[in-house]
Amino acid sequence: MKSVRLGLVTLAGAVLSFAVSAAELTVSAAASLTNAFRELAPLFEAKFPDTKVQLNFGASGALLQQIAKGAPVDVFASADQENMDQAQAQALVKASDRRNFVSNSLVVIVPVPGSIVLKSLSDLAQPAYKRVAIGLPASVPAGRYTKASLEEEGLWSAIESKMIGAQNVRQALDYVARGEVDAGFVYATDAALMPDKVKVALSVPTPTPILYPIAPVAASANTDAAKKFIEFIMSPKARGVLAKYGFGMP
Repeated sequence: MKSVRLGLVTLAGAVLSFAVSAAELTVSAAASLTNAFRELAPLFEAKFPDTKVQLNFGASGALLQQIAKGAPVDVFASADQENMDQAQAQALVKASDRRNFVSNSLVVIVPVPGSIVLKSLSDLAQPAYKRVAIGLPASVPAGRYTKASLEEEGLWSAIESKMIGAQNVRQALDYVARGEVDAGFVYATDAALMPDKVKVALSVPTPTPILYPIAPVAASANTDAAKKFIEFIMSPKARGVLAKYGFGMP
């Protein structure tokens, strides 16, 4: 009888372990969403206690590559439309499932101590600005928005030679905060995280609006939870948290 009970306990433990594993929801999100999503994840788990959220942050392009290579991701939140368009073209997400959930804006920041006065984008072409942090346009949406804006102003070729490439927008923020560069392009939401180390010198108009799309990954093994997470992100409670970190409505 004792061995039977032990067997039942072992079986129950195995079932419980499987249930916990099956309920894990992996969310791959743009680096600029880090602080907001870290606050939102526990709120979602409180509402759906049978689901554990695993967060994975990075440049949207790098996250897309991970998903394309088969990484077990359930939800993809991109900082731009282009990466989500590519995900859709590769059948990694469905067009009917994607939704725009927040907006953002692009700014130029400078280090707080001893920063040079910046009056216009064209000033960045001057010798006083030797190093400018910009997300790598090939994989970082903020870098792509930056390049498009500078090209529209006829400044990209003059500033590209000064570019210190960042793997994601948070790395560009860190470069400026540590005073390793003279200026950097980041989102307004990122600049707001370090008011004691960086200050916004300019707001930068972008040729296209900065809208963040989110979608469940088509190959997800936890589709129901993925859709619940997205519905939660669109809820008034989640929007309040996102607004606290500076994100606007789409």
